Amino acid sequence: MYKNNWKVILMPLILALAIVLGMFVNSLFVRKDLRERQELFLPVQGSKLDMVLNMVEHSYVDTVDIQKIEENAINEVIKDLDPHTVYIPAKEMEKVNEDMIGNFGGIGVQFYKYRDTVTIIKVVPGGPSQDAGLQDGDRIIKVNDTLVAGVKMNDQKIMGMMRGQIGTDVEVTLVRRGEKTPFTKKITRGSIPVKSVDVAYMANDTTGYIKVNTFGMNTYDEFMTALQQLETEGMKKLIVDLRGNVGGILPIALKMVNEFLDSQKLILYTQGKASPRSDYYSNGKGKYKNLPLIILIDENSASASEIFAGAIQDNDRGKIVGRRSFGKGLVQEQRMLPDGSALRLTVARYYIPSGRSIQRPYDKGKKEYYDDFYNRILHGELEVKDSIHFDPNLKYHTVGGRVVYGGGGIMPDVFVPADTSGFSKYLVDLRRTMLLYDYTFDFMDKHREEMKKLNNYKEILAYLKRFDLVEEMADYAEKNGLKKDRKGIRDSYEIIRVNLEAYIARDVLDNEGLYPVIGKIDSTLQKALQE
Repeated sequence: MYKNNWKVILMPLILALAIVLGMFVNSLFVRKDLRERQELFLPVQGSKLDMVLNMVEHSYVDTVDIQKIEENAINEVIKDLDPHTVYIPAKEMEKVNEDMIGNFGGIGVQFYKYRDTVTIIKVVPGGPSQDAGLQDGDRIIKVNDTLVAGVKMNDQKIMGMMRGQIGTDVEVTLVRRGEKTPFTKKITRGSIPVKSVDVAYMANDTTGYIKVNTFGMNTYDEFMTALQQLETEGMKKLIVDLRGNVGGILPIALKMVNEFLDSQKLILYTQGKASPRSDYYSNGKGKYKNLPLIILIDENSASASEIFAGAIQDNDRGKIVGRRSFGKGLVQEQRMLPDGSALRLTVARYYIPSGRSIQRPYDKGKKEYYDDFYNRILHGELEVKDSIHFDPNLKYHTVGGRVVYGGGGIMPDVFVPADTSGFSKYLVDLRRTMLLYDYTFDFMDKHREEMKKLNNYKEILAYLKRFDLVEEMADYAEKNGLKKDRKGIRDSYEIIRVNLEAYIARDVLDNEGLYPVIGKIDSTLQKALQE
């Protein structure tokens, strides 16, 4: 009896204990699950956008490409900011930095894709390809195991195959005129310089000319070397060509301007909401403070180019010749992001010595901002100086009291309209079809051995006098699908002839051949030489 009573009393207790224990264990799992869920939604350092991205990444029902969502979100965040705040994806950073750093890993050749065949125009002197025995005129048919001849492949992809980390190898299979069979060369990639000074030469007996295409890490050194070279050749006056130069590293541009200014001359100042005013002055240690100076600009000269030209103009240090510059007066800082991408964020404005901002308005949106070039054409600004109207409320004065205007770009002291003389539909068709370039390549291929002996552009021009280049080119173009247009050839004869001579000279001597020849029909340069 007692035994049964014990069971009656004990069993309910055991059952109750089991229920309580089960509830306890279950509560542990519930709390653990809750903690895991709550951890997903713990406050994220940053904004609501950070929280939303975190929720999507960890809790969304399907797998998503969170990196793509982030990329799109960044572009959406900055789309209504100024036109020069930009996001640079990690995969584009290497190319973006090449011009600034001044070098890249490659094999050291310039090539042209002629009839689906990659042909070497110029082997970079002292570069890996020259060391490996490659020659101008060689055809590249394979890069490593990839066929590049006779296939549809764009230049960027071919270039990407030949570029790579310095010290790594690449194999190229070549065909050479006079050789019966293809052969292979192994090339160790080296550091290939990216020149920011295209050329320096004497434009006449007393005037030096330097073309600067960007402001990178090596530009100042290249510029000073060019100046010293021109001094030895008798330079008494200097033309600095900044046409098409969209800017670069500000301190490099300031260092170059400093060479031409006396001590304590304001070059520019910057100021922004979170950036207190910073003034930049010359130090008086420049070597060329008394050298007569002319700066060439056009509608594609921007940013640091405009600062260079504006500092010279506002300090009455030299003449500005050409057409109104682009009008970019915003300061960007490049801020790196964890994955190797970067944000170029506008943090301040540039003001040149007179106190004017060179930034043109962007309140109508980015499309209108970048369509400004076409609007300038429609308004006749590239051809007629009087079509350009300035806001009288944005009137400023140079150090010497001359009137200058803010509100967008640098207006040159000497306006040179775009030269449209000699243009024809035939010339446009030649350029559109690339037949001008194809003919010059074909010409070089036939005469390469003879022209190797020519040492300067004057010798090249003397050699070319024996050929009727324009007529030969017209025959070549007709065989390749462009019918002869006798009126168009007559109207554009001089432009076609000089362009052919210049392209051939470039194939022989690179920019040292191109610029002195094409300069003969460069109306802005010719005007500057008269000043």
